[in-house]
Amino acid sequence: MDIIKKTADYRKAIVELEEKVKNTKGALVGEELNKYNPLKHTFAEGYYIREINTPAGQFIITKIHKEEHPFFLMKGECSIFTEDGPIKVKAPYYDITKAGTKRIIYIHKDVTWVTVHATNLKTVDEVEKEVIAKDFDDPKVSLENILKMKNQLNLK
Repeated sequence: MDIIKKTADYRKAIVELEEKVKNTKGALVGEELNKYNPLKHTFAEGYYIREINTPAGQFIITKIHKEEHPFFLMKGECSIFTEDGPIKVKAPYYDITKAGTKRIIYIHKDVTWVTVHATNLKTVDEVEKEVIAKDFDDPKVSLENILKMKNQLNLK
């Protein structure tokens, strides 16, 4: 399947699913979600480190990532669904989040998930504006940019 069509189809499906989940009785969103999934924010010279602790049984839809960055599963077990398909991972595990990624995650066993972002910003709000897209129309994650990269790399 063409990479652009595959990406467009996945993005449409995950956005529709997220809207349905948000409107489901009992769904945790915003600050309510953060109460059950405590965040720890750490700043170091040139880095922002975000740690989230999530209990088993949760179904999470992540935000859209603008920047490539590493993530580390320090504890627990989860299934991660992306446009490339599902994988089940168990700590310790690490990988790279690509720009434009939005995941569906099911937590099998309590997890501690850590992301590291290269930045000189010093507040969580500033970092989030830099690394999280509001939607897939953001120029850093748009399909037009994926098409440009595809052409530059001569991908089919």
